[in-house]
Amino acid sequence: MNKTVLALLLVVGAGAGAAAVLVATGQIALPDLVSGKSGVDDPAPAEAPAAKPMPDDDAAYMAFDQGQYLTALSLAERRAALGDPQAHTLVARIYEGGLGVGKDDITAARWYARAAELGDIPAMLAIGNMLAEGRGIGKDRVAAAAMYEKAAATGDPLANYNLGLLFLKGDGKPENPHRAAKHIQYAAEKNIAQAQYDLAALYQKGVGVEADAIAAATWMSKAARQGLVSAQYEYAVMLMRGFGLKEDESKAIPFLQTAAENGIAGAQNRLAWIHQEGAGGVPKDPAEAAKWRLIAKAGGVADEKLDLLVDALPDSQKKSAQKAAQEWQDKQLTLR
Repeated sequence: MNKTVLALLLVVGAGAGAAAVLVATGQIALPDLVSGKSGVDDPAPAEAPAAKPMPDDDAAYMAFDQGQYLTALSLAERRAALGDPQAHTLVARIYEGGLGVGKDDITAARWYARAAELGDIPAMLAIGNMLAEGRGIGKDRVAAAAMYEKAAATGDPLANYNLGLLFLKGDGKPENPHRAAKHIQYAAEKNIAQAQYDLAALYQKGVGVEADAIAAATWMSKAARQGLVSAQYEYAVMLMRGFGLKEDESKAIPFLQTAAENGIAGAQNRLAWIHQEGAGGVPKDPAEAAKWRLIAKAGGVADEKLDLLVDALPDSQKKSAQKAAQEWQDKQLTLR
């Protein structure tokens, strides 16, 4: 970790390839995307902006970066006693993460709240998320929204994204799709990948904005190129269908491959068809198709037609595909 950056992962994310801001509660659903997948799966909170380094050569952060958490805590508490807001945030982060101390969300919330009062933007986001979830502090969506709004007023992109999600659902704020789109677009323009993905969904269905296939494809492309796996799948489907851009299967395949390798079952099944049919310049390979079909099937994707094609393969090819699929699945377990 760069000593000038303290990443505050505010809430554990959900689902393979998901990444986002506020409310990982599954209560906010965006419109269907072109793949037929419904919205964003439980968007996970994004990281808060970095806390700025404290004075005196950033000693507390240096200790934190080196894993010397108790030293960092001691130094940060001294700075906090002098009214340093970033020091309060660092103390909160240590307690929230259970870094060198027992994990203590109540204590973390208290330190974040004080840091927020002193004007620290990452702390506003952190205490906003804790209020939204009722973690370490009483659940209060309205108070959470107020925290996000305060941080958003400073131009912070993540706070704007959080606020946009609340307006989208009418949770802590009156439901207002137009305000939601405005805040989400602000975050998207600041290169927040999940905001770009969500904005693409809004443009695809015309929620809070006028429906615009070209804009949807443009924003999905931006999110995909930032490495957001769910966006890579959706963008691949857009390329394959010519949704908002020129149809081009060959350009779709690298995005589809990446999404498949990262566990997106729908991408795995589409990749199976690519190999089955030899589409997009990919050589026809029934065994490779069978491998990806078996993986997708294990992930819950139904496809009777492709199953029949796999079943019709010679035993040697089926066994080879089964072995390859198992090896892929075993590899994923080691990566978790």
